[in-house]
Amino acid sequence: MNEPTSLRHSATAGALGTGLLAAADIERIVKAVEARFDEQIEFLTQLVRADSLRGNEAAVQKIVSTALASRGYDVRSFAIDPTRIGEDPAFSPTKFDLKDSSVVVGLKPASGEGGRSLALNAHVDVVPVGTSARWKYEPFSATRDGDWLYGRGAGDMKAGLAANLFALDALSAAGLDLLGEVQFQSVIEEEITGNGAAMVLAEGFRADAVLIPEPTGEQLVSANTGIMKFTITVQGVPAHPFQVDRGRSAIDIAFRTIENLRQLEQEWIAQRPPDFASVDNPIALTIGTISGGEWIASVPSECRFEGRIGFYPGDTVEARVERFESFLREAFLNDPQLEGCPEPNVEWLGVKQGGYVLAQGSEAEALLAKAHSFADGSGKDLQRFIMPCYLDAAIFALHGDMTSLVYGPVAENIHAIDERVSLPSLLRVTKAIALFAAAWCGVKDRAEQG
Repeated sequence: MNEPTSLRHSATAGALGTGLLAAADIERIVKAVEARFDEQIEFLTQLVRADSLRGNEAAVQKIVSTALASRGYDVRSFAIDPTRIGEDPAFSPTKFDLKDSSVVVGLKPASGEGGRSLALNAHVDVVPVGTSARWKYEPFSATRDGDWLYGRGAGDMKAGLAANLFALDALSAAGLDLLGEVQFQSVIEEEITGNGAAMVLAEGFRADAVLIPEPTGEQLVSANTGIMKFTITVQGVPAHPFQVDRGRSAIDIAFRTIENLRQLEQEWIAQRPPDFASVDNPIALTIGTISGGEWIASVPSECRFEGRIGFYPGDTVEARVERFESFLREAFLNDPQLEGCPEPNVEWLGVKQGGYVLAQGSEAEALLAKAHSFADGSGKDLQRFIMPCYLDAAIFALHGDMTSLVYGPVAENIHAIDERVSLPSLLRVTKAIALFAAAWCGVKDRAEQG
C-alpha cells in the first residue's frame, strides 16, 4: 500500500507541487485532463446543441443526468417547488410555469475519512438568441472555429459544466479518489430567478465549498451586486388620430419613466462603496423588454417594460425596493411630463437577492489560486474582480453560508451575438478545477482501498 502524500489531505498551505499534492499526482491529473479534452469538447458540443431556453431545459438535463449515471453518480432530479416562493428568502418571485424543467444533482460519496466536501455547480439555462441571421454561425450549431466554440450558452455557461464533469473524470482516470463528498449540480433559472440554486439548498444539499465556473476570464469573483428584476406597466389615454390631442401615449409615458429611472441609477452609482470604485457602472439599470399599444392607428393605452437594477452588498433588498417604488411615486407627482398620469404598477418578477463579498484569506481561495497558477503554466497570480451582476453564488453564500468561488474560462459576447468560448482557456480551467478538487477534498490512490 502506498503512503498518502503529506497533503493529499492536509489543512496546511503550500505550493501544489511541494506539499499540497504530490508532483506525480499533479502530472497524472493534468495528463488525464489533456487526454480527454477532445471528448470534453464533443460533450460541450452536445450541450450547446440542446436548445435550453427557459422552460425547454429537459433535453439538456437528460444529457447531463445520463452522463452522470454512466459514471456511477447517484443522480437526483427534482422540480422547483413554487410553494417556497414568498416563504423562503432564497427564492425570488416568478409566475413562469416550470413543470417540464428540473434540477439535476449527481452525488459521489467520500472515499475515506477526513475529507472536505465540494459542490461543483453550473447552470444550463440560456438567454434568447435575438435574430439568428445576425450570427456568424447558427446559434445552436456549436460550431468550432479555430480555438473558439460558438453558440448560445457555449460560454455562459455550458463550458463550465463540461469543465466540472471532466475535471472529476480526470481524477478518476488518474486513479485518484476524493476523500470528501462531491456534488455535481446542474441547475436551471440562473438567468432569471436563481430559484434552481435555491431549490438545491431547499433539498438539503450543502458543502464546505462551492465552485461555479462562470465565464470570468480565468479570474476570481470577489463580490457581486444585489439584483432586483421588475416589470412596470404605465397607463395612457387612448384616442383616434383625428382627436390625437385628447390622447396621451402610454409609450411616451414609459419612455419618460425610464428617463426618470436613469436619475435613480445615477443616485445609486454615486453611493458606491470604495471596493466598487473601479467598476464603471455597478448599478447597471437595464431595460430588457418593452411592449405597448393596441392598434397601429391609435394613441396607445398601455405600455409595459421589464428590467433590472443592481445595488451593493450589505444593502437589504427590502430597503432598495422601498426606495425604488417611492422614487417612482415622486416622479409621477413632480415631473410635469408625468403629472396627472395614473401611478405605474410595479411587479417584482425575477431575481430579488442581495449581493455577496468573498472574504479574503480563505483556504479555498488560496488553494484555487495555486491550482490556477499551476494550470496556467505562467506562474501568474489569480486575479480578483467584481462582477456587477447576479450570480448563483449569492444564494449559496447568503442562504447556505458556504464559501462560494466563481472562476471560469474566457468567453466573449455572452448574452450577445456570436457568443463563444476559448477552448485553450477551457482546458486550463478544467485542469485548475481538477487540481483544486483534489487539493480541497484530499485524494488517495484507488489501490489504497480495501
